[in-house]
Amino acid sequence: MRTPTHRVRTPLTVLALVGAVLALLLAGAGPAAAHAALRESDPADAAVLDAAPERVTLTFTESVRLAEGSVRVLSPTNERVNPKPAEHVAGKADAIRVGLRGKLPEGTYTVSWRVISADGHPISGAFVFSVGEPSATLAELPAESPDDTAVTRVYDAFRYVAYGGFALLLGVAVFLLHCWPAGTALRSLRRLLVAGWAALLASTAVLLALRGPYETGGGAATALDPEVLGSALTGRAGMALGVRLLLLAVVGVLLALLARRFRTADSAPTVGPRLRAAGGVLTLALTVTWAAAEHASAGLQVPLAIPVAVLHLLAMAVWLGGLVALAAALWRAPADGPVPAAAVARFSRLAFTAVAVLVVTGVYQSWRQVGTWQALTSTEYGRTLVVKVIAVLALLVAAAYSRRWTVGPPATDGKGASEAPPTGGEETSEAPAADGAEPRPSAPPGPHRRGLRRSVVAEAVLGAVVLAITTVLTGTPPSRATVETTAGATLLQEPPAVVATVPFDVGTANGTGKVQLTFDPGRAGENVVEALVFASDGGIATVPELRLTLTHRAERIGPLDAKLTDRQGYWWTDSLRLPLAGTWTMKLSVRTSELDQVTVEQDIRIRDRLTGAAGG
Repeated sequence: MRTPTHRVRTPLTVLALVGAVLALLLAGAGPAAAHAALRESDPADAAVLDAAPERVTLTFTESVRLAEGSVRVLSPTNERVNPKPAEHVAGKADAIRVGLRGKLPEGTYTVSWRVISADGHPISGAFVFSVGEPSATLAELPAESPDDTAVTRVYDAFRYVAYGGFALLLGVAVFLLHCWPAGTALRSLRRLLVAGWAALLASTAVLLALRGPYETGGGAATALDPEVLGSALTGRAGMALGVRLLLLAVVGVLLALLARRFRTADSAPTVGPRLRAAGGVLTLALTVTWAAAEHASAGLQVPLAIPVAVLHLLAMAVWLGGLVALAAALWRAPADGPVPAAAVARFSRLAFTAVAVLVVTGVYQSWRQVGTWQALTSTEYGRTLVVKVIAVLALLVAAAYSRRWTVGPPATDGKGASEAPPTGGEETSEAPAADGAEPRPSAPPGPHRRGLRRSVVAEAVLGAVVLAITTVLTGTPPSRATVETTAGATLLQEPPAVVATVPFDVGTANGTGKVQLTFDPGRAGENVVEALVFASDGGIATVPELRLTLTHRAERIGPLDAKLTDRQGYWWTDSLRLPLAGTWTMKLSVRTSELDQVTVEQDIRIRDRLTGAAGG
């Protein structure tokens, strides 16, 4: 007959094998900038080329992984002109290219791309370039946002289920082993433990099945394509989900062993040190499958960020899952027996420790992902983080209110003398113990227990809200990464608009006026132009006509007419499109009267649309 010691050796052996797989998974975790951003493209966005290019090259801010159909180049008639799929540029994990077919006709071409960031999140975008001269295009891009598809919404929902299942599994297990007295009956906690494991197992299987369509942007039917699934499994996120499934299989074995150790069908288990150690290692490994495939795996200080993320997730699960366990215990009593006062006191101390860990690790993660105070209000990640902080503060207020109910009024001996409250300061009543043992102190059965029950349930509901916000945060590009995207650069780091002052002769002695021209944003692409005319005395002047054209002499583009319109005090247009960065020559014609007109020229530097640098 095998001893209990022999029973745990098999799970530990499997755990060693899983640890080796996990080491392979984490071996690729290196420095990166969480959520990649397109740094530059060749041809550049809005470029007008004399001859058709042989290929299109995209360079990102970090290494990226290709998915099926990562790059599509569409002709003006909406025909695909890249016969082969994209590939990485030799020796560069952050650059990809796709070859084009020969003899492309003139017109405007659309480049649509979708790649996978180092942290496992897909990013996408599109831009245009023209051969010969710009033209109308029939190219059709998806009307639905690539980040808001049916697959994406289902995937995000099951990510929430996975977090909830993990919190329930770990929180209830810790509550049973650390807080709940051995031998005390409570059937609902056992059911919660199994429910947490089942929810995490099922959600992980769904996430793994949907990983392929999530990355490629395809429909749910593509999840059945072996090629798509195989491609997803080669990525860090797919590998993490696969490892998580293996670990959960081992957890299932441990739960089966745990069930055998219940003294009765309803009693809490007695768990030996070996089984506890195996459970601890499995828990740590499960947590790493999140940290190694999400925001912590890319960006600043990755070797420190991953263990911090592990601690943060562990503390979250112990606190929120423990809250659900306590709420279940209070709600089910007295059907399953009174709630031991020691369990409430122990969880109170455990929750305090978990909250302290959450605060320390949360501050570090916030600094790492947000970067600046300004980003808290100017980026989606920052605003969501503020909402999470408010929800956590509300949860702490509810916890403080619960603490008031755990400390009841001191009992008396019938003569007016107060008796010291039992363990942890909680008012208790005597409850029968299992197996004929001495009665155990239990939580107060009167209004105190009812108040505690209501407040703990409110905490659990708020905890579910915090968990939902956390799920949203893990799928949102961090503020630091947002700054590196075109939208982020426009929002947070947009240099001032380009302003030029052009003097002109008004035709009188010492008569020199000037035109102040503002190009916003002063980049290649669409620009808003505003022109103010000043007289020789410095006051604003009105003129009958003002015409502005621009020429890029190096590339022989132009003259492009800005088509300024009189706005009764200034001249303006919102439709000037400059296809290239670099030096443009402005030709400004100012009609000062019905008979007099002066024309002047001056150069202006227009910045690149993606990088913000001035072209050559």
